[in-house]
Amino acid sequence: MNLLLLGRRTAMGALAVLLLVAGVWASWGTAQHVMLTEGRERGVLTVTRCGSDACVGRYVSSSHGAAASRRQVVIERSIAEKKGERIPVALKPGTREAVRTGGPGFLHAWLPFGGALLLSSVVVAGGLRLHRTAWTLALSGTALLTASFATLAF
Repeated sequence: MNLLLLGRRTAMGALAVLLLVAGVWASWGTAQHVMLTEGRERGVLTVTRCGSDACVGRYVSSSHGAAASRRQVVIERSIAEKKGERIPVALKPGTREAVRTGGPGFLHAWLPFGGALLLSSVVVAGGLRLHRTAWTLALSGTALLTASFATLAF
């Protein structure tokens, strides 16, 4: 019986860790452009139109020695973009894609990790029976998702 309990706890612990690692992995692609500023071109994007999943706008660089402006730069749509809005962005190297910078960009980049925290809290509570740890994970994920929503919406 103890061997089955050990196997269940090992499997659930591995699943919880896998969910958290996958959340960090999914978030890091965008977060590195927001957090690591050296060598990244930064500027302001003025939104001209938005589709269902992306917005396009005119980009003006604030970096020294960079191209003064580009006609169209694409940014992933979040909840707050409207036509004419000015958004501070960083360009992904070698592309026309931009990511939001500053506090809202940082929180938006870590959204997948917030979801992973919530999912892993269910695994920790149900599979490992560590309720306090599960509540900590759930509250951390909820706080991250709520903060991201608040900074992007208001």
